Amino acid sequence: MKRRLFLKSAMAGSAVATAVGAGLLTPSMVFANSAEFKAKSDAAGTTLAGAGKGSFKFKAPKIAENGAVVPMTVDASKTEGVTNVSFYIKNNSTPLAASFNLIGAQGYVSTRVKMGKTSPVTALVTAGGTTTSVTQEVKVTIGGCGG
Repeated sequence: MKRRLFLKSAMAGSAVATAVGAGLLTPSMVFANSAEFKAKSDAAGTTLAGAGKGSFKFKAPKIAENGAVVPMTVDASKTEGVTNVSFYIKNNSTPLAASFNLIGAQGYVSTRVKMGKTSPVTALVTAGGTTTSVTQEVKVTIGGCGG
């Protein structure tokens, strides 16, 4: 019985890997079809998206000393009906770094993601059927040097 389960899993995994390798499954295709995005910055340096009751804060370092653990935080706790928070890193081999489905939970997510090189990072918050995003450039350095 375990042999059959292993063979089924191996076949399913190879089919998904083939689809990803062929470019049929990419997270960027999903985000390209998302709703309109609005963003603005406040004077404190944190970034706010949307306006009024749909706003959220996105915090990420401008310079990350270690690309293996880059801290990111989205605070949409004042937004009602948050169903998803995602982090999209454009220059990663797998652009969708993290996605959190929140049902009946407060819209606050703090996580650490892996970044291979300097890239724009987009935080996406879906609330009430609309998706709002904020993009911020994160520079990855080796050993903490700015160059």
